Amino acid sequence: MTGLGTLRASAWPLAVKLLVIGFSLLLVALAAIGLTLWMTWHLEGGAAAVNEAGRMRMQAYRLALEAHSGTHDEVVRRIAAFDESVEILSSGDPARPLFIPLNEATRQHFAEVRAGWQELRSGLLVAPAQVPLSRVDDFVVSIDAFVASIERQMSRSTAILNAVQFAMLALAIGGAVALLYAGYIFVVEPVARLQRGLARVEQGELDARVTVTSNDEFGQLGDGFNRMTAKLQALYRGLEDKVREKTAGLEQKSQRLAALYDASALIGAAGSLDELAQGFVRKVREIARADAAMIRWSDEGNRRYLMLAGDSLPEAMARKEQCVDAGTCHCGRLQPHSGVRVIAIRPHPEMSFDHCAAAGYRTLVSVPISLHQRVLGEVDLFYYGEAAIGEEERSLLETLASHLASAMEGLRAAALDVEAAIAQERGLLAQELHDSIAQSLAFLKIQVRLLRDSVARGDAPAVGRIIGELDAGVRESYSDVRELLVHFRTRTRDEDIEPALRTTLSKFEHQSGLRTHLRVEGHGLPLDPAVQVQVLHVVQEALSNVRKHAGATQVWLEVRQSPAWRFEVRDDGTGFDAGAADVDETRVGLRIMRERAQRIGAQVSVESTPGGGTRVILDLPPPLRAATAEEAAA
Repeated sequence: MTGLGTLRASAWPLAVKLLVIGFSLLLVALAAIGLTLWMTWHLEGGAAAVNEAGRMRMQAYRLALEAHSGTHDEVVRRIAAFDESVEILSSGDPARPLFIPLNEATRQHFAEVRAGWQELRSGLLVAPAQVPLSRVDDFVVSIDAFVASIERQMSRSTAILNAVQFAMLALAIGGAVALLYAGYIFVVEPVARLQRGLARVEQGELDARVTVTSNDEFGQLGDGFNRMTAKLQALYRGLEDKVREKTAGLEQKSQRLAALYDASALIGAAGSLDELAQGFVRKVREIARADAAMIRWSDEGNRRYLMLAGDSLPEAMARKEQCVDAGTCHCGRLQPHSGVRVIAIRPHPEMSFDHCAAAGYRTLVSVPISLHQRVLGEVDLFYYGEAAIGEEERSLLETLASHLASAMEGLRAAALDVEAAIAQERGLLAQELHDSIAQSLAFLKIQVRLLRDSVARGDAPAVGRIIGELDAGVRESYSDVRELLVHFRTRTRDEDIEPALRTTLSKFEHQSGLRTHLRVEGHGLPLDPAVQVQVLHVVQEALSNVRKHAGATQVWLEVRQSPAWRFEVRDDGTGFDAGAADVDETRVGLRIMRERAQRIGAQVSVESTPGGGTRVILDLPPPLRAATAEEAAA
């Protein structure tokens, strides 16, 4: 405990403390310097008085000599000069420091000198020659006594001045020591305490505190340092808890992401429903750390639940759980928004199935599998003991179930796409058969009936003619079958359609023996694969018509890529009247080409004159990307 004075002093600000100490030392130094100057000034005045008194002694001897040998005027002038010296010693000299030391002995001797001078002066003025030299000697002795008293006083003053100088030196040394000590007490030590505290904080000791002994700036800094370290310590403790909590949360999220990644990889790699279900049920059991797991799939009305896959189930339970009616067990009671349910397995009078309890399971976790607000099935997780499912685990299980539903829907959609593609291919094949081979077979059927009638009549010429027609029809049907196989085998494998066109022309040359030519102009955006297939079919149909009807020797295929795709099949055959009304009825290939062109938004036009060959032109619409690019450039 400190006293009241210490408390008051410690309450002073640091600047006030340093100012008080410095001002005190300054006052003492000024006082010492003033004293020194004052004593120096007195010593200078005393020395001047000694000089003046010594001059008076010399003047006294001269005056005595002048009194015996000089004139009266000279004596008077000397007496006036002596009077001036006495007056200067009496009142001082304003032009320079000259005064008699103010002590009793010096004043007494000066009074004796003045009295002796007055006596000697009166004698010199009346009868200078009658003044004896003994009186002058006595007067000089009084002057010497006066000078000796001044010198003694000056010696004492000099000793005092030396003492004052030594005192000033001691004061300077003491002041420096006092300033250093004050600086150490008020500045260095508080700074050192703060530095030691900071060093401890840097080493991780957040419980470090500094001792506050004053209320000045450093005391306030110490209080602030203590408050800072206390808050840092509290924050660090809270931060450790938060970091621990965040780390646990990140670990859970990492595990969740890893589980979702594994499930996504499994779903992406599964090629069939059985492979998907078996892999998923195994993965979800591992993620949920369940003792067994099962995937049930519901029918359209959610009346029955079929087991798609199970993992770690007892064999007897797996046999009995293949099909479960809704409401007969804890399973099969889901709604689209029911969420994950944790069910304690206990005997219930309304439930006829007790396979779970018989197998020793005590907890069931039911996860709905839903898509578009419709329940498709559920994932059942079985535990021998109690199971606690947190919000993160619930969300993870629901997400996995959603992925499973999407994957199974994707498999179903893929199966439907395959089925639709097969149906479309079959439709195309049926259309080709109907538009080409079926008509040829119908023609052959008619010829066979005519042949039968001619044979019955015995009409040999008609029989020969009909047999020729049958032979030509069979050859035509054979060529149509080969061409149909070529149509369905020719596919584009590259973005560029040119290689497929060259393959088509090469096969046409091999079948028909006609010479073909291909010319491609310009540069355009590549065609979509589906569009390329239809373009190839149109070109193949045009070539088939050339083979069947044109009677040509050469065929030209010209392709223009920009600004829009254009395909032109031209021959040097007999041609026909393109404006005739029965062209579409008799030329079945033209109708097939127009139907194919309509599927891709294209147009087919035919230009032909009798004897001038035929041109079949396929114009595709401008690509949207090209139009958009041109608009942006504009």
